[in-house]
Amino acid sequence: MKWSGLVLGAGLLFVRGDLLAQAPVVREPPPVDGAQAPKDPDDVVSPPVVVTQTGGKTNGSQSGSPTGGFPTIKVETRLVNVALNVVDAKGSPVGGLGRDDFEILEDGKPQKIAVFEKEATTPLSIVLAIDASETVLSSERLEKEAAKHFVRALLREQDELDLMEFADVVREIVPFTNQPKRIEAGLNQIQHGDATALYDAIYLASDRLAGTSAANGRRRVIVLITDGGDTVKGARYTQALEQAQRAGAMVYSIIIVPIYADAGRNEGGEHALIQMAEDTGGKYYYVVDPKDLEPAFAHVSDDLRTQYLLGYYAPRRGADNSFRQIKVRMADAELKGKYDLRYRSGYYADAR
Repeated sequence: MKWSGLVLGAGLLFVRGDLLAQAPVVREPPPVDGAQAPKDPDDVVSPPVVVTQTGGKTNGSQSGSPTGGFPTIKVETRLVNVALNVVDAKGSPVGGLGRDDFEILEDGKPQKIAVFEKEATTPLSIVLAIDASETVLSSERLEKEAAKHFVRALLREQDELDLMEFADVVREIVPFTNQPKRIEAGLNQIQHGDATALYDAIYLASDRLAGTSAANGRRRVIVLITDGGDTVKGARYTQALEQAQRAGAMVYSIIIVPIYADAGRNEGGEHALIQMAEDTGGKYYYVVDPKDLEPAFAHVSDDLRTQYLLGYYAPRRGADNSFRQIKVRMADAELKGKYDLRYRSGYYADAR
């Protein structure tokens, strides 16, 4: 990546709006002194599901007026959805498994699986974020065509996709839509830059995803096309990862490299993206030849289409902003070492 010499100290440019009227909006980047990123006042836990029980004796706290002499007990719970990919030793998806084939734990404690789908059909909210620096967009026509084919193949009526570019700044070209033609038109609006605000892009993409509806088990996804370099003084890796985890976003990285043995490769940035994919339940793919972009997009699409969806109700523990660890394993001891399970490592209790 080329260093542009541009210092974004005053804030991060983030453009919202449609293709006909794009009004720039200056947004404060997260702090860079290692402190936790500031929370948006609206970025709070979604209203808990209220489970009401009536009748009988309980030791729980009581609320509301008795009905017919029986108190009403309200217990706050929260549905935690976990998208899960299961593959065999060859990396091929494993289908046909049932609810009883899995066990799920939160912070080491077994949880009852309340929601299960063999092949996830839940809606998708996707942010497609494209590195627009000169060193990545080397074969622009091929890259745009691959992205267009990905959008056409993936988007269903219940899905939505947001298109962003990032170079010196992060720019939202097309806000969430399920109309492929709008995305295709937006791909033609990409503007080249010199620097690379990679972690700012992940941070802001996660922020946009956090604002999408969580109804119907919606899955949130970030798809990045980049070489892994970050050359802008903005969000750090840890802040970008936390924001992605708070949004429950799976990060898929299509990593562009010139040649595998190139001494100028940003291997540190690549490893950071690989780790982020593992922590969020996403995946990464290397692309050396621009012609391989389309197969990489196809792998992302297939991955999202072959996921299981597991959900469990986690009880509230009062005022809690901790990171809760999730573990999914095969219930059959003989299968525990046979299949590879990929899913997010956990969630923040106070996030949506």
